[in-house]
Amino acid sequence: MSAYRSSEQYLGALARRAALPAGFCAANASLEFSPSEKPGTYPMNLSLILLDEPTTSFGACFTRNRFAGAPVLIGRRRLAEPRLRGVLINNKVANVGAASGVQDATAVLGELGGLLGSPERELLAASTGVIGWRLPAAAISAALPTLAAGLQRRSLLPVARAIMTTDSWPKLRRARVGQGAILGVAKGAGMIEPNVATMLVFLLTDLEIPRAALREELARAAEATFNRISVDSDQSTSDMVVAFSSRRKPAAPRAEFRRGLLEVCRGLAEDIVRNGEGVGHVMRVRVRGPQRTLSLGLAKAVVNSPLVKSAVFGNDPNVGRLLSSMGDYLGTAPGGSTVDFRRLRVAMGGTVLYEAGAFRLDSAKERRLARYLAACASDPAHKGYPAHERCVEIEVDWGGRGAQVVEVYGADLSYEYVRENADYRS
Repeated sequence: MSAYRSSEQYLGALARRAALPAGFCAANASLEFSPSEKPGTYPMNLSLILLDEPTTSFGACFTRNRFAGAPVLIGRRRLAEPRLRGVLINNKVANVGAASGVQDATAVLGELGGLLGSPERELLAASTGVIGWRLPAAAISAALPTLAAGLQRRSLLPVARAIMTTDSWPKLRRARVGQGAILGVAKGAGMIEPNVATMLVFLLTDLEIPRAALREELARAAEATFNRISVDSDQSTSDMVVAFSSRRKPAAPRAEFRRGLLEVCRGLAEDIVRNGEGVGHVMRVRVRGPQRTLSLGLAKAVVNSPLVKSAVFGNDPNVGRLLSSMGDYLGTAPGGSTVDFRRLRVAMGGTVLYEAGAFRLDSAKERRLARYLAACASDPAHKGYPAHERCVEIEVDWGGRGAQVVEVYGADLSYEYVRENADYRS
């Protein structure tokens, strides 16, 4: 299935879904800075998502990486505030581990608050980029008047583009719910193996929803989507998912809001994997079994196996690696010994690979699977827009009463991924 034929067509589709919900505005600015840690001058983008009035309805999920960045440390404290008004986002520098990281971010937010007429405590910071560099607070502060003067109410697409780092294209999803909408943007292409949150994701809605309900639905949606993806099994120091409600439109039924939020988050999660660094294939692994934790572990064992990822990149149906990765996980996981391999069924693209305790392979299947993998591939160096939305479909069923399905998205491992990360700071 071909999704888009050009970057212009893709950006046009995003533009049509990017209208800001009622009560929100956004702005972008750019600057140059010279880090003390490395010679040279580098560009940086600033983005601002702002509500017309502070809201009591907001929530966030943050990385569990113990070496968390200053914006995460600040954001965790902000969850206890009575109201928030917006978030300042920068790319290029993650603001992690610097001695003055929290002070620098707080000072910048204070200056921005002065321009906006809001106290510093009503603003969040979000940063992405190089870990270890100090935030260029002076250069950012000098650009803040231009940023504040550029606030507009039309579109979130400029923010989706500005927050990119190694992303190949912007990511933006929208769902109509009741009389309002839920709009989301995401940044993320590498260091993708989240726990509670992922990358940088910003979700905006104009629907009336109490704070407690928004936080409950956000946690539920993040667990079902952003916690079900992996590009390279590395969890970032700076991951966050932030949600704001302007409360300008009447409340929708809770089930409808849940559906819309899940739709937006699921779309962004898949976009992140498809747009991952050097990704040539997206794997969608569905595991059916009676124990959710084991099923999730099985799915992640497959998508995080370097041997499986490499075989998929090479269009090589080396399916023994699938079983090996799952067996490796089950050999150490609590309860892993309860999985009966005589009841295990594994398929790829609808072709059964393993069933009733044995592989079900032949030369015709090998050729069919190789063609299938090639048909699911895209060029890892392709930029600008997603060429298609196909996935390598892997299905695992280990049976049992009360079985439920867990779905995880993962990526292959290409030469382009290694090149991109080897040259990241060069």
